[in-house]
Amino acid sequence: MNWIDILKEKVTQFPTGPGVYLWTDAKQTVLYVGKAKNLRARVRSYFNDDRLIEAKTGTLVHEARDVSYILVDNEKEALGLENNLIKQHKPRFNILLRDDKTYPYIKITNEKYPRVYVTRRVRKDGTYYGPYFPANLAYRLVNFIHRHFKIPSCKVDLNRNHTHPCLEFHIHRCHGPCVKGLADDGAYQASVNDVRRFLEGKLKDLTKNLEARRDEAAENLEFERAASLRDLITTVEEMEQRQKVAAAEGDDTDIFAFYAEPPLVAVNLFHLRRGRIVDRREFFWEDIPHFDPSDFFQQLLVQVYLNQQHIPGSIHVPIDFEDRDVLEELLTEKRGRKCEIHTPQRGGKKAMLGLVETNARHSFEQRFRVLRPSSDAIKEALKDALNLEDAPRRIECFDISHIQGTDKVASMVVWEDGKMKKADYRKFIIKTVIGNDDFASMREVVTRRYSRLKDEGLPMPGLVLIDGGLGQLHAAAEALEAIGIINQPLASIAKREEIIYVFGQEDDPAMLDRHNPVLHLIQTIRDEAHRFAVTFHRTRRNASRLTSELEAIPGIGKITMRKLLTQFGSPEQVKGTSLEALSAAIGPAAARRVLDFYQSQPG
Repeated sequence: MNWIDILKEKVTQFPTGPGVYLWTDAKQTVLYVGKAKNLRARVRSYFNDDRLIEAKTGTLVHEARDVSYILVDNEKEALGLENNLIKQHKPRFNILLRDDKTYPYIKITNEKYPRVYVTRRVRKDGTYYGPYFPANLAYRLVNFIHRHFKIPSCKVDLNRNHTHPCLEFHIHRCHGPCVKGLADDGAYQASVNDVRRFLEGKLKDLTKNLEARRDEAAENLEFERAASLRDLITTVEEMEQRQKVAAAEGDDTDIFAFYAEPPLVAVNLFHLRRGRIVDRREFFWEDIPHFDPSDFFQQLLVQVYLNQQHIPGSIHVPIDFEDRDVLEELLTEKRGRKCEIHTPQRGGKKAMLGLVETNARHSFEQRFRVLRPSSDAIKEALKDALNLEDAPRRIECFDISHIQGTDKVASMVVWEDGKMKKADYRKFIIKTVIGNDDFASMREVVTRRYSRLKDEGLPMPGLVLIDGGLGQLHAAAEALEAIGIINQPLASIAKREEIIYVFGQEDDPAMLDRHNPVLHLIQTIRDEAHRFAVTFHRTRRNASRLTSELEAIPGIGKITMRKLLTQFGSPEQVKGTSLEALSAAIGPAAARRVLDFYQSQPG
C-alpha cells in the first residue's frame, strides 16, 4: 500500500464537524493548513482524480506523509484557528502575507516616563492606537502630542542621569525626564493620561479635564499656563467637531485587486474614506506557482483583517470565494458593526475596482520588471520600509576595513536625491583604536564626522547607514549620543542575512524580499561603501609595504621613495616594471639599485 492509499484510509476516520486540517511531510514540517465545514468530506476531496491532476493539489498530496486535524465548534472558530496556524507554521503551500508597507500605529511605552512613538509593528510592550492612514496622519498626531502634551519620542536612555536636556525641552516640547529633577512626576503622568484620552477619542472627557486645570491655573495666577490650556481646549474642541462630521459623512471601504504572472503576484489595496482615496497599500509574492484567485483572496483577507484592529464597513474583491459569508460574520463581530464583502459587477464600484486593477498591474511592473523608480518614489518607499518619520533625501553610509587590525581605515559614501554623490565621499584613517576593534573604530569615525558637522552648523543627513549588524549600529548610536545628537535616523544592514536594523526598532528588523527596490538601494549604497573602504585600505597597505621595502635599499632616499609611491603604488608594480620605466621615473642609477634589490630577494 503506498502513502496516498494509507492517507486516504486515515481520512475515512476523520470527524464530519468543522475544524482545521494540517498536511505534513516526512520531517513533520507543515506543508498546508486549511479549514473545513466538514473535515472528512473536505480532506477526502483531495484524493479525487480530478483534483490529483491539479498542479498544486497533486504536488501537495504526493509530498505529504501525514494529515491531521483539530476539531472546533463552528466555522468562525476554524477560520481564526487556520489564520493562527498559518502565522505560526508559515506553510509553503499557503498564501503568506508579505507586506512592505504595514500601517503606522501610535505606541505609548511601558516606562516610568512613558514615551510616544510611531511604529508599524504591534507587540506586547505598550499601548497601541491605530492603524492610521494616510500614514502621515500618525506622524502629525505625534507632533501634536509633542507640542501640546510634551511627551517625547526620543531614544535617550532614561535609566541614566544626563547632565542637560536636549533642544526639545528648551522649546517646550518635552518635560525633560532625561535630567533628574526637571520633570514633575505628577505633571508628567497627567500629560500621559491626556494623551491616552486624546488617542482614544475621548475628547469630551479630555476637554473637561483641561478646563478644570485651566480654571485652577487661573485661580493660582498662573496666567501663562492658563492661556496655554485655553488654546489647547480650543484645538481639541475643533478636532471633536471634525470627528462628528466625519462620522456623519458615511462609512469606509477597502478595495482589493491583483495582477499575476505566476509565480509572481502583485495586489493593491485602496482605502476609501467618505468617498475619497486616502491611502494605498501594495503586497507582492514571488513564490505562488499555482495561483487560484478565489483561494488566494480567501486566505489574504483572513490574514489582513484578523491581524489588525481596524475593520472597514465594506470590502470589495475582484472574485468571490467559498467562505465569504463566514468571514463577513466574523469581521462583523470583530468590528461591532456590519462588515460586508462584495464583488462589484457594474457601475461606479466596478469602475473603482478597475482603477485598483490598473494600479496593481503598474505595481507588478515596478517590482518585477525592475523599472527604475523615481527618486521621490524610492525615498517614500524607504521611509515606509524603515518606519522613518521623513523620507531621506541624503544617506551617508560608513564601512570599516582592515586586515587583522592593521592599516585600519573607514569610508563614508553619500547617496543624495537618487544617485551617489562622489564629491562628498570621505576617507578616514583610524587614529585612536589599537588592535582589531570594529566597534571602537566605528565610534571614532562617527564621532569625527558628526562632531565636525555639528561644529560647522551643517545639517545632518536624512539617514545614517552602517555596514554591519547590531554591534556596529549600537556603536554608532553611542557615538552620536555622546556628542549630543539624538533622534537621528540610524540603520545598519547585516552582511550575510541582508537584514536591516533600525535604531530604536531592533526587535523588529526589516526583512525585505529580494525584488524590493529599497533593499536594492541599501545594498548598492552598502556595496559602494565597502568598495571605497577596501580600495583605500589596499592603497594604504601597499604604500606601507612599499615604503618599508624601499627603506631597506641603500641609496634610496625619501624623495625617490615618494616618486615610486606616486608612480607605481605597490611592491608588485615596482617588481614587474622594466629598467627603462624605472629610469624614467627616478633616474638610471636609482633604478638599477631598486631592480638589483628585488632581483636579489628570494622567490
